[in-house]
Amino acid sequence: MVVPCYNEGLVLRDTTAQLVATIKQLDKAGLCSLEGSGILYVDDGSKDDSWDVIASLCADSSLVNGLRLSRNKGHQAALIAGLEAAIQRSDVTISVDADLQDDIAVCVDMMRLYRDGYHIVYGVRSDRSTDSSSKKFFANSFYLLMQRMGVEIIPGHADFRMITAPVLKELFRYEERALFLRGIIPQLGFKSASVYYARKKRQAGETKYPFRKSLSLAVDGILSLSNKPLRLITYLGLFLAGVSIVGVITIVLTFLVGGTVQGWASMMVVVAVLGGAQLLSLGIIGEYLGRVYKEVKRRPYYHKQEFTGVLFRQK
Repeated sequence: MVVPCYNEGLVLRDTTAQLVATIKQLDKAGLCSLEGSGILYVDDGSKDDSWDVIASLCADSSLVNGLRLSRNKGHQAALIAGLEAAIQRSDVTISVDADLQDDIAVCVDMMRLYRDGYHIVYGVRSDRSTDSSSKKFFANSFYLLMQRMGVEIIPGHADFRMITAPVLKELFRYEERALFLRGIIPQLGFKSASVYYARKKRQAGETKYPFRKSLSLAVDGILSLSNKPLRLITYLGLFLAGVSIVGVITIVLTFLVGGTVQGWASMMVVVAVLGGAQLLSLGIIGEYLGRVYKEVKRRPYYHKQEFTGVLFRQK
């Protein structure tokens, strides 16, 4: 189980108790081997005592392992770091957030589907009643916008999923720097299924995806996986060009019949609309160019600083 965490010191002990119990339940059901299973916490440069707690948990249980990044690189980078560390040591990985708002009870269903030949199982939130009205609105709008932009995404799915080793090997062939795993993984094409659960309330700590970060994630997902914004600029340009032609024809006809062209206000409106459209278009193009710049530099996703646990002593 790969668990990215950032400033989650308050919840890690309770999270560990629940994850260990889940692994033992899977072992008892014959769905995994207790000896070959474990938890891998990826500390994404936490500023609290998360790493100290992880180190203490590793000392108390052979099932707990830790990977510490040198600085905060973001949830997606931390998740990739954990998956890369796990791929050579496991047949199956299940990724889940440290707050356990995702119901890990469905891990049993995930592993049963794995035994039935599925390579990817998505955890999908069927009930978000614990979220605020604004968060539910923005979440639903996020998935709707992504689909309208042509991004293949599972509505209600975040990063709680089961993936087999062959899928991970294919995933790591994607070398782009702008990571949006929930949009990339559905493109891999392996046999997949979904399990559904009700999202639970966070027990402690603060959400790591406030509105600003959620908006940034949506922008990254759209610009990484869709060129529709560029196409919309083309359509906007054609529309404004058509409007301009109609305007020119109207002015010429008015002049020919002896009329006068009046209305500086209307002229200023046209200038403002055209100027705003141009700046918007340049901004979208700039976002794409910025991502090309980021891809060209090929900087690493993350920097590993420290390891702990049986998983790494066996390397």
